[in-house]
Parts: sequence; C-alpha cells; structure tokens
Amino acid sequence: MALLMLCKDPESPNNGSPTLYYDNTSKSYLLQGWRVVDEARLASIDIPDHETIVEFPARLLQLFPGAENAPHTAATREQG
Repeated sequence: MALLMLCKDPESPNNGSPTLYYDNTSKSYLLQGWRVVDEARLASIDIPDHETIVEFPARLLQLFPGAENAPHTAATREQG
C-alpha cells in the first residue's frame, strides 16, 4: 500500500489533521478528520457498524484536487 498525502489543513493547531490521502493500491481516498462524538448528531445519521463518521472544516475543500487532476484520474489516463 502506498499512501499519497494530497492536502492537509494549513490551519490545524497541531499540524496533523484533517488530511486527505489517496491509496494507489486500493484506488480509494482516506480522510483523516475529527471524530464525531456528539450523540445527537450521530443519531440523525444511519451509520452501519463497519463505518464511521469524521468531520473536517469547509476550508479543506478548496485544497482537494479537482476531478480532472485527482490521482485516480491520472492513473486511468496512464493505463489508457
């Protein structure tokens, strides 16, 4: 497994999270964020036992790669 760090919240007080990664083996994205522990918020979402919810600030969205520049798109272009 090779993880590629795509972006990290530059305003994070501890410089560690939230962070977006791309796994070039599974061809999927991983989002490191803040654990949601508010029971009222969690109760309003149907979350299967094998899943979890993480939170990240809206400011991180501007750092996400656009679909045309995303790693999964580049990998598809290289295979074609």
